Amino acid sequence: MIKKNRQVPLILVLLLSLPACSSLSFNNPFGSGQKAQAGVPQNATEYICEGDKRFYVRILNQGADAWLIYPQHEVNLAKVNATGSRYASGAITLELDNDNASLNDGEKIAYTSCKPQLTTVKK
Repeated sequence: MIKKNRQVPLILVLLLSLPACSSLSFNNPFGSGQKAQAGVPQNATEYICEGDKRFYVRILNQGADAWLIYPQHEVNLAKVNATGSRYASGAITLELDNDNASLNDGEKIAYTSCKPQLTTVKK
């Protein structure tokens, strides 16, 4: 007696139906349902400097840390002294003033005459 293999047609049907799954929308239990705006970090202030150079800063831990957000990476800077507005980590130094900021990243990057933008993205 010859038995037909019934698993092959079932596997074939399942494989052919996989592309249809990509058109379905499933609820993500970990997502907020809102897509983040590309390139705009949450709870950060944008600074625009001479030469149209840009970076973002997010102040954390009641002002003890400044999270410096470059287009390609992020760096945490610790406050240098309790009363000042200078943050540093290694060769990176960020000076924040009410309406002016400067950023020096060693010999590679020097941002001067940086102005905070009035719109801060909060979520």
